[in-house]
Amino acid sequence: MNLKYPLFSPLFLLPVLMHAGDHSAGKASYSGGSASDKSPYHLFNPVPVESMRDMSTDRPDATESPITVDAGHFQIEASFFDYGRDRSGGDSADVWTYGAFNLKAGLLDHVDLQFVFDSYVDERINENGVRTTASGFSDLQMRMKINLWGNEGGPTALGLMPFVKIPTGTESSNDRWEGGVIVPFAMDLADGIGLGLMAEADFVHDDVSGGYETEWVHSAVVGIDLTERLGTFVEYMGVAGSDDGFRYQASFNTGLTYAVTENMQLDAGVRIGLNDAAEDFGVFTGISVRY
Repeated sequence: MNLKYPLFSPLFLLPVLMHAGDHSAGKASYSGGSASDKSPYHLFNPVPVESMRDMSTDRPDATESPITVDAGHFQIEASFFDYGRDRSGGDSADVWTYGAFNLKAGLLDHVDLQFVFDSYVDERINENGVRTTASGFSDLQMRMKINLWGNEGGPTALGLMPFVKIPTGTESSNDRWEGGVIVPFAMDLADGIGLGLMAEADFVHDDVSGGYETEWVHSAVVGIDLTERLGTFVEYMGVAGSDDGFRYQASFNTGLTYAVTENMQLDAGVRIGLNDAAEDFGVFTGISVRY
């Protein structure tokens, strides 16, 4: 049983490669805006509204977007709620997360800074006949997304995202500094259909050995535009670990997105575990807004 990666947990975020500016709702659809030189712009000298690229978010799927927030602009990606359930033998785990936020600020034309945290987490675990509960504010994760190419258009895009998890000392915290790096990639497959790929290395604390282990997250998502505003995605995600006792986790994720405006997107979806080691089932819904 392993619930290390619920939606918007400190080491697992559910994202999207959608560009709501043209109301392309397919999750991995990549079209980009018109190519232009935005190097003069920064946090205190915002990109003009008319020159902003299409909105791209890091939710609701697990595959991160390589596209950054325009310099001088802000984006809020929030989960209204997320529920994850896991059953294995006589053990069980139920995790409710409310108000999971990813707050983004565009620093440069190809760099944004992100603050990720859960406002309230309620964990109820029954393991080996022992029932434990924990609730409260989550750890804080700081991420920096650097777009290497494709921010302003083209058939492909690539990004680099180092991150660090800062312990907050709450009931939901493991009181350990952790971190890692994410490499997201996106490409067009056809009109209204896109592909997203992600490789991620997480350096997590092992309570048994007292040291740190590496966990490898990998995912692939295909997004399809159903209408100008409505889209869907299907995704595979796997997690492998360097520890000899780590059991590979595989899951299938799917959901819908709806572009309300150029700067607002609603989403909802489900997670389904494909093997015993993965979380059995999860459901979530959320919103993304750009300023």
